[in-house]
Amino acid sequence: MSLSQDQIGRYSRHLLLPEVGVEGQEKICNSKVLCIGTGGLGAPLGLYLAAAGVGTLGLIDFDVVDLSNLQRQVAHGEASLGKLKVDSAKQRFSDINSSIDIKTYNVALTSENALEIFKDYDIIVDGTDNFPTRYLANDACVLLGKPYIYGCILRFDGQASVFDAKQGPCYRCLFPEPPPPGLVPSCAEGGVLGVLPGLVGLIQATETLKIILGKGDTLVGRLLLFDALGMKFREMKLRKDKNCPICGENPSITELIDYQEFCGIPAVSAEDDSADSALEVDVQTVKDMLSNGKTFKLIDVREPSEYDICKIEGSTLIPLGLIQEKNPANLNGLGKNDEIVLHCKAGVRSMKALKAMQDMGYTNLKSMRGGIEEWAIKIDTSMPRY
Repeated sequence: MSLSQDQIGRYSRHLLLPEVGVEGQEKICNSKVLCIGTGGLGAPLGLYLAAAGVGTLGLIDFDVVDLSNLQRQVAHGEASLGKLKVDSAKQRFSDINSSIDIKTYNVALTSENALEIFKDYDIIVDGTDNFPTRYLANDACVLLGKPYIYGCILRFDGQASVFDAKQGPCYRCLFPEPPPPGLVPSCAEGGVLGVLPGLVGLIQATETLKIILGKGDTLVGRLLLFDALGMKFREMKLRKDKNCPICGENPSITELIDYQEFCGIPAVSAEDDSADSALEVDVQTVKDMLSNGKTFKLIDVREPSEYDICKIEGSTLIPLGLIQEKNPANLNGLGKNDEIVLHCKAGVRSMKALKAMQDMGYTNLKSMRGGIEEWAIKIDTSMPRY
């Protein structure tokens, strides 16, 4: 594909760069890049790849735009609230550059569809925030021989690298095993500075264009670490692991596996679901208990910063981390036989707290199903949601 007169005008600042020129811009216009996620990282990534003229831009996401996204996910706006993220992002990217082909996949990335989706793209860029998808994307890229551009953000810290098993290490060489479930909080639990994904996403976009052009030194074999509070970049050298189970000398992984199970997230059976349900209480029941003056302890296991945003009147804050230390001194004098209802934002952390307290000998425990999020929807609609 040769450049049209309009394209020459649009990409003129690229054409003036000796490292790009007409030939390089034609490479960009003929390239095919898949963005996994159109949120914090995917938004700036997609904006700049579209502006640069990437010929085919794939977007995979199955979420909808929520008000809490707008603090950092700059591809979406207030007019897109409630819309599919892939549709919102496509509309925004098309407005920047209507000449590119944008393909959308409103699906979750799975072991069943990853290879089929990936095979049509030159480069895979990961903008997700969970370990199962990272391992899945890495393994699919290794099996297909494609570069995998990694980014990660949390609170004030970011990471970026390029994993390409043809030239250097893969993601598994750096992280052979995932952390225990729940050890690393998501952005929804731990928070993230709104500008941070812009910085990391643009690093990913820069690496994408360098790979397309075949210019410069990419992050293959290097992990870039960014500290926004200290405004510092650090770099770690990475080595290929000859014993890596997928890109090593004798790989044991030759096809995609169950990544939820690999990351320690077991499938919930009907029996497990029933057992957890017996330990839960719904928000209306808790409201009735409070209204009727029932004697019980309502314990909020969120973080202090969350408690400052909103709280249920009469609740006591004991963050999950303190409970998991399993030190009775952290529990504000709670008795082993006291009736206790635990709650968090959505019900996940309160169930973890419940099981930790069971291990300590507490016997009369319930977790409030749906957490304070459901309380704000069903009980107190004036309560701020975050």
